[in-house]
Amino acid sequence: MDKSSAIGVCVAAAGILGGLMIDGGNIGQILQPTAAMIVGGGTLGAVMLQFPLELVKEAAVQMKEVLFPKPRDTQALITRIVEYANKARKQGLIALDKELETMPEPFLRKAVMLAVDGVQPAELRATMECELAFRHEQEERVASLLDAAGGYAPTVGILGAILGLIQVMQHLDQINEVGRGIAVAFVATIYGVALANLVLLPCAGKLRLRYRQGSLQREVMLEGVAGIIEGINPRMLQTKLSGFLDTPAEQAKAPGSRDAAPAAAHAELAQS
Repeated sequence: MDKSSAIGVCVAAAGILGGLMIDGGNIGQILQPTAAMIVGGGTLGAVMLQFPLELVKEAAVQMKEVLFPKPRDTQALITRIVEYANKARKQGLIALDKELETMPEPFLRKAVMLAVDGVQPAELRATMECELAFRHEQEERVASLLDAAGGYAPTVGILGAILGLIQVMQHLDQINEVGRGIAVAFVATIYGVALANLVLLPCAGKLRLRYRQGSLQREVMLEGVAGIIEGINPRMLQTKLSGFLDTPAEQAKAPGSRDAAPAAAHAELAQS
């Protein structure tokens, strides 16, 4: 589980509900199934009207990436690619044909397969960059769907509040219930604003971050396989691919970097 996302959800819920109760309210005041039905159903309907059903289903599946992201170890990927480079340098590119079955990444497997088949680096880049662009477009469509839903939800919430006020106005003869009815009517606005700003828009941003991490790894795969075809020295290839690591700290820990040797020496001293 992504700790940042989980803690963020807890902090947001605690801050809002805690503030409500400190101000003398209670959770029951904002638990309105009718308002939730209006906001949820209206937002989903608007999204389905704008986007195809397949994309709506894909977005629902991708939402789990916010709390439960796929493990992505770029450093381990670089180490594996360097091992392929060493093997190709000693035994030739054809030796990588045996490694195809053990490659879990479809993108890397396809790139290595093209390399084994004798595709030139320029042709490999052109082919795989087309797939990169297509994947980026597909992922951006999912994030755009959540952005659109985040735009619709507050408006649908206002619509729910207006519908509630209409019902209140029809019962002005019961003046004692007017104030309570108005409060209930505005719950739909709360649902719409909360759904947009605490769920949909943050999830869109987090998914874009996840997609960027996946795209970064695919770029590492492409550059790594192209380097193997070009016959780049494995040590130089490792240094080049280490530039794709997310943070300077990760780059410093990467094998072959300037700080890696002192770090390893300190680790050995600590163990002794």
